[in-house]
Amino acid sequence: MNRDDILEFVTNLKYPNLDKSLGDLKLVDSVEVEGDRVAIVLSILNEEVFREIEKSITSELGTKFQKIEIKQKTQNKKNITYGTFANPNNRAPYAKNIIAVTSGKGGVGKTTISVNLAIALAQKKYRVGLLDADVYGPNVPRMTGTEIEKLRWNEKDKIEPSENFGIKIMSVGYTTPTADTPLVWRSSVAVSAVIQFLEDVDWGELDFLIIDMPPGTGDIQLTMAQELPLTAGVIVTTPQQVSLDDVSRAIMMFKDVRVPIGGLVENMSYFIAPDTGKKYYIFGKDGGRNIAKIYNIPFLGAVPLQTEIRELGDEGKPPVALGDEVQKEYYKNIVENLLKVIGK
Repeated sequence: MNRDDILEFVTNLKYPNLDKSLGDLKLVDSVEVEGDRVAIVLSILNEEVFREIEKSITSELGTKFQKIEIKQKTQNKKNITYGTFANPNNRAPYAKNIIAVTSGKGGVGKTTISVNLAIALAQKKYRVGLLDADVYGPNVPRMTGTEIEKLRWNEKDKIEPSENFGIKIMSVGYTTPTADTPLVWRSSVAVSAVIQFLEDVDWGELDFLIIDMPPGTGDIQLTMAQELPLTAGVIVTTPQQVSLDDVSRAIMMFKDVRVPIGGLVENMSYFIAPDTGKKYYIFGKDGGRNIAKIYNIPFLGAVPLQTEIRELGDEGKPPVALGDEVQKEYYKNIVENLLKVIGK
């Protein structure tokens, strides 16, 4: 086989899961032949796809050449110059509004609020994306019924977001081989992954990008404040005192990094006994409302601790979409209040 034969073979290879060839997608950078050596460079970003194509080429050419080199074209490094809190970068110019949902501590229902907030906005005919930036505990896939999804790349060599309930979704949970695979990453790697999801996902034009942040006040929060012109931060807490202690730090973090605070949501606000309908304030009463007053931030609403809401979340059936009318109203009211705060 000469160079032209090899070039024709490689350009005609199909890109996995697409009705397009490598030639159609302009992914063949170069082919060189020198004696019994062939060198091929491909402009394929997706590591899994590259390995599959590499295997196909090696299988075809292995009996014809003693040395086969197949490489990925070196990509220009992304801009790693971070913005500042006063003058952040904009790594999501496709999104008109960016809402960061965070909490002072884990286990307060932050992801539940993020998912239902995103869907409630979509129900109002907004174009909405949901980015799961909680890289160490990615629960968005389960709560949106997309837990079996895996990363897919489209013909533009961009990551294709999953879609359900009228929103586009991306999560690091789609990158792991099994649901129980731990992401043992240093913070720099986690930050790079989130930035890639901002820049390399084919989000399209969005009215709102909702970011489900990790709990606490760490690198992801600081990076998002430097890399995105955040429209507002939404903070989730329970009425419990230890949660309020931590949420106070989250509030001050947003203020310190100059992120406008859209408001506070009190989750697991009270328990309604299914047999009597009586309210029980298991974690304390009005803790979220009171902390919002202390820090002079909007109180967006309260959601009760309810078995049905928990079950719907675990089953990938968000209450704002598939719950009863009362359950839907909790989240719709939060969205209405948030839209008023940000002037929409």
